[in-house]
Amino acid sequence: MLNRDTLSTVLMLTAAPLLWAGNAVVGRMVHALVGPSMLNFLRWLLAFAILLPFAWPVLRPRSPMWPHWRRYALLGLLGIGSYNALQYLALQTSSPMNVTLVASGVPVWMLLVGALVFKVRVTTRQAVGALLSIAGVLLVLSRGDWQQLVDLRLVPGDLYMVLATIAWAFYSWLLLRTSEPKAIRADWSAFLMAQMFFGVGWSAAFAAVEWGTASYAIHWGWPLVLALAFIVVGPALLAYRFWGEGVRRGGPVLAAFFLNLTPLFAAVMSAAFLGEVPHLYHALAFVLIVGGIVATSWRRRVAP
Repeated sequence: MLNRDTLSTVLMLTAAPLLWAGNAVVGRMVHALVGPSMLNFLRWLLAFAILLPFAWPVLRPRSPMWPHWRRYALLGLLGIGSYNALQYLALQTSSPMNVTLVASGVPVWMLLVGALVFKVRVTTRQAVGALLSIAGVLLVLSRGDWQQLVDLRLVPGDLYMVLATIAWAFYSWLLLRTSEPKAIRADWSAFLMAQMFFGVGWSAAFAAVEWGTASYAIHWGWPLVLALAFIVVGPALLAYRFWGEGVRRGGPVLAAFFLNLTPLFAAVMSAAFLGEVPHLYHALAFVLIVGGIVATSWRRRVAP
């Protein structure tokens, strides 16, 4: 039997969603101190500097990364440049609970992108699961009042997060359609560095556009410094490390269930640090989204 039930695996698969929930809460806490694209750029620039001593060989001129540079540039755009910038942009007007719940709808977009772009067949069970998850996401978008959907009175941040989940769905499919050498894919630091190298460039471009066109300013001080220290070391580095190792040990299906701890952690931390008390519709949405993902991820067991 695989060691998917070991304590270390469970702890790693729990730590990653905890750190990602913390990322949403901290992003909301500092939304008035720095622009979303600039925050994303600073996060990944500092993470790049920390990871560089451990993964610098992947950037050498003769590295096996360079023949695949277009792939890594696209992964960096979707997974580092776009997703995280859109998430921080969403947190300008939406709560961490809403952002993480909408992000839990990623498996739905995974199915749609897989079917429409990569021509992967969707099963009936997966379609039922998708409908349940969509109902949960719509419940969040409507704040428990379906009339808001009819009147199109949605918070902009929720819509930005929908765009972020679509970007992550494309990113996830491209991760599965792997073509890079095993030496890079097997080394989490090299694989992340290959994406981060291009992702920092995309993030810098988005931050430059934001700086030149928007009214955001950077308000330096201990709150912003401490926030950067957390999101760099925690969500950007440790969470990726824990998640990669946890998925390797327990498999992606088991890991998917742990990923849905993120909204719960975000709800607890939002109540503790932001004074944002969860509502009944948050709980109902969580049940619908998890139910949809359970139905989507279920595999019929074959008798021995």
